[in-house]
Amino acid sequence: MFRREFIKYSLAATAASSTGFAQMAHAQDVKVVEMVLGNPDASVVLKEYASFTCPHCASFHTNVMPSLKTDYIDTGKIKFIYREVYFDRLGLWGGMLARCGGPEKYFGISDMLYKRQREWTKGSGAEIAENLYTIGRIAGLKNEDMVACLQDDVMAKALVAEFQKNAEADGVNSTPTLLINDVSHGNQSYGALKKLLDAQLGS
Repeated sequence: MFRREFIKYSLAATAASSTGFAQMAHAQDVKVVEMVLGNPDASVVLKEYASFTCPHCASFHTNVMPSLKTDYIDTGKIKFIYREVYFDRLGLWGGMLARCGGPEKYFGISDMLYKRQREWTKGSGAEIAENLYTIGRIAGLKNEDMVACLQDDVMAKALVAEFQKNAEADGVNSTPTLLINDVSHGNQSYGALKKLLDAQLGS
């Protein structure tokens, strides 16, 4: 279905991923919205850098994120910032789809991308695009809106530029990477992460 749209979309995403991160400065005038959950004024800030195609990230969002959300994010104990990492073209495509519904739908779509990671990342480029459209439809996105989002080469370049800037500033070279009040940690089990957070919270 949407094969003509996919060709345009693929070209946009390919341009962002193949022209080189250093050449993305012209996209810096596009505002990339930070995806945040929890208490915006919390004294403890947890940043996660993750890729939608990273199996370890999918495991984190399946096994750690539900308890983290219940115990720390929904209770307002911490501010949680999610930052996308684009180590491959498919990760960029996933990020573009997740952002298509705005902040209100972002984390719901992200959850589906992780839960269905092994499904939507398989096949040809056109098949993967259709897989992403299917996830978007489940989330209530309209076909025409998804086409527009996935063809937006300016936004694609802006996302890659933002990723490069943030990852360089925080020293990120693997996923998932967690930063608690700007102190970097690798992948953590929920028990280990809980101890780190509690230490910062003084509890």
